[in-house]
Amino acid sequence: MGAQPTDRTIAHTPYLRLISRGDWSFVQRTTGIGVVAIVAMTDDDCLILVEQYRPPVAGPVIELPAGIAGDLADYPLEELQSAARRELLEETGYEAAHLRELVTLASSAGLTDECVTLFFAEKLEKVGPGGGDESEDITVHTIPIASIDEWLTGAVRRGVLVDSRVYGALYLLQKERG
Repeated sequence: MGAQPTDRTIAHTPYLRLISRGDWSFVQRTTGIGVVAIVAMTDDDCLILVEQYRPPVAGPVIELPAGIAGDLADYPLEELQSAARRELLEETGYEAAHLRELVTLASSAGLTDECVTLFFAEKLEKVGPGGGDESEDITVHTIPIASIDEWLTGAVRRGVLVDSRVYGALYLLQKERG
């Protein structure tokens, strides 16, 4: 096996860097130390999802609550679990009594070196409004798991994209429940 190709920066913004490695180009984040997404289940068997406009796809997207660990100036070395708790509260208004790491996934391995760590949150308590921070406009959806397929199909029919992690979360929930 030969030597690893050297990375070369092609472009750089405050948040992203375009890297060339051998014959491949890909994107890296310049802030944060990891990405988290939360599979949040209420005691009455509902999955908490968020919806927000995403400029790269020029439209709304249904997603798991998620965010970047270590992107706050006061907490550059924030632990992933702390970031998951913070993002769940910020985006949905829920706190979780139990939060457990499930798996780390490649976000889009042909486009970025970013990986996302999924957490399972349960024993939720609504303690705030959610909706994101001042730069976000997030709608919170609490969907009964028994009707999630129908609900997601309806969202797609109304022109909303569904982030692939939502479908991954449904698979993991099915495994969790046997």
